[in-house]
Amino acid sequence: MTSLTPHITKRAPSEVMRLERLGSLHQSRLSFMRILLRRLAADNWQFTRPLFDIDEKGVGSAVYTAVGPDRSYSLVAFAHDLPDEKRSDRVIADAWDATFTLFDGVPSTADIDRLRQNVPLQEAGRVSEKEMSLSRANRSVRLWDHVVSALASGSQPDTDAIDQVGYLMRTTAVYGSGKFGAADRETLCNRAELYPPFQVEMLSVYLTRAFVLDLVQHMAQSVGGAKTAQLDQSIARRLGIGNSTGLGMAPFVINHPVLFNNWIAAREEAIRQVRLVEMPTVDAADVFKDRLTRSAISVARWTSKHPIQIQKIDALKRDLVLLRSRVATYGLQTPYPWDQLMTWAASELSCEAQELLASLILEPYPDLVDPLANCMADTSSGNASIDGSMLIGDVNNLLEESFGWAFDLDWHARQNCARAWYVSEEKLEPRLGERFEEPIVPYEQPLAPARDASLAFHALKQWPETCDISEFLRSNPEHRHTIRRAQLSRVAPYGEIRDNTISSEVLPIDMLRAKLSFFGATHFDPRSDRWVRICMFAGAPYPEALSESNADDWVYPDLAP
Repeated sequence: MTSLTPHITKRAPSEVMRLERLGSLHQSRLSFMRILLRRLAADNWQFTRPLFDIDEKGVGSAVYTAVGPDRSYSLVAFAHDLPDEKRSDRVIADAWDATFTLFDGVPSTADIDRLRQNVPLQEAGRVSEKEMSLSRANRSVRLWDHVVSALASGSQPDTDAIDQVGYLMRTTAVYGSGKFGAADRETLCNRAELYPPFQVEMLSVYLTRAFVLDLVQHMAQSVGGAKTAQLDQSIARRLGIGNSTGLGMAPFVINHPVLFNNWIAAREEAIRQVRLVEMPTVDAADVFKDRLTRSAISVARWTSKHPIQIQKIDALKRDLVLLRSRVATYGLQTPYPWDQLMTWAASELSCEAQELLASLILEPYPDLVDPLANCMADTSSGNASIDGSMLIGDVNNLLEESFGWAFDLDWHARQNCARAWYVSEEKLEPRLGERFEEPIVPYEQPLAPARDASLAFHALKQWPETCDISEFLRSNPEHRHTIRRAQLSRVAPYGEIRDNTISSEVLPIDMLRAKLSFFGATHFDPRSDRWVRICMFAGAPYPEALSESNADDWVYPDLAP
C-alpha cells in the first residue's frame, strides 16, 4: 500500500536566512565549481596548451585553451620573479607572483603582447571586451620551495605538508563582470556554458590550477635537470588553488538580494524535491552512504585555529557518528527516508551537521537537482524600479514579513548598532568598524537592512495605509532603498538575512561562508571573525584527465583501498 504523501514545502526564509545557518552551509551539487566541471565533461571540452614560454627563473607567459562545442576560452598567464618583500595579498598590492586573464577565444600574438602590457598591472592596467576576467596569485612560499626541492632531488613532496597547506598558489582577487574594461556579464550570460553564476571565474581558477602545476614542475626541472621527479598525480590532485577572502565579499550577499535569493531558493527546492522521494532505489541509498562515509573522512581532515570553527568541527564529528548510527539502525528503505532524516536532524544535530546532511541527500539525484542550476542566475538588469502605486499597507506587510523580528529592537542601544560598514580610503576595501569608537558614521554604507527596514516601518505607520507609497517617498526619499528591497522580496523571499548585520555580535565570516559554499569551497578556516581561508578545486581532476566519471564526486575524498 502506498504511503500518504507528506506535505513538504521549502524551509521558511525565517529559518534558512539566519546567519548561524548561512554560516554552516556546505558545498553541494549546485555549487559553481561542480556545475562547471559537469558541463565541461558532458560536452567533451578539450584542453590545449598552445604557449608555455617560461624561463629558468619562472618568468614568462603561457596560454591554456578550453575548446568547447561552439567556443573556446583561453587563460593567458604571466609568471613573475617577485621579491619576497613585495609579496602581499592585500588589494593595494602592486605586484604578484602570477597574473591572469581569461580571454574570449584564442589570443593572437598581438593580443598576448597587448595583455603583457596590462594584465601584470591589474587595476592600474586596462583590458578589453575580449577579456572576461582579471586575476592574480601569490605562491605559498613554504610549500612551493618544499615541492620544488623534493622534485628536483628526485623525490615526492611530503603529503602531510601538502595537506597542511593545500595549495601552491592562492588567488588574491578574481575580477569579472565588466571590471577594468573586461566583458560585462550581460554580454556573456546567453551562452549556455556561462549562464549559471560565476562560471567565468570558476573556469579561470580551474585553468590557473593547471598552470600552477606545470610551473612548479618546470621550476623543479630547472633546478634538478635529468634527475627531477614528476609529481605523482595522486599528490597533484590533492592540491587546489588557495584563497583568502575578507570583508569585501560580505557586502555582496546584502547588495544582491535577488541573486542570493536564487541560489538559496534553488538549493531549498532541491532539498524539497528529494524529501518528496518516497522510496530510494538501492543505488541511490548506496550513493548517499558512500558520500556520508567519505564526508566523515573529509571532516576528520578539517582543521582550524579559530575557536568558533574548532567547536563547530568537533560538534560535526560527534554528529556524524550519530547520523551514521541512525542510518545503520533504521536504514533507508522506509517511506520518505530523506524527509525523516531531515526532520530528525532538525532537533538532534547542530546546524553544521544539518546543512551537511541537506547537501548529502542531494547527491543521489542528479536528475532532480542539476537542472536547478539554470535557475540560479539573476536575469534582471540593474536595480528594479519602485512600484509607486503600491499601497502603504501592502508595503508594511512586506516589511513585516522580512523584518518583523527587528521592529521591536532598540536601535539606539549600543549593542544593536555597535558596528558600521564603510570603505577604507587607504586600503580600498570594505571595513566593519566600531561605531562608537571610530569617526566613521559619515562614511557608513547602507548595509544594515534590518535597521533601515525598522526605521521605514515606523515612519510609514504615521501615514494612512491606503496612500500610495509614492506619496510617502516624495516626503521621505531616504527610505527609497528600503522600499525597493521590500518590493523585491515578492520575488526574492530568501533575499534578506534575518539577523542584525551591525550588532556587536555579528560574525561577517558567516556571510563569507554562505557565498563560498556556493562556489564549492570546503574546509573553511576562519582566521578571525572577518576573513577566512579556503581551497578551491582540491581533489578535482586536471583538464587532461577530466571525464564524466570523475567530474562530480571529486570533492569527497577517496576511500582507502
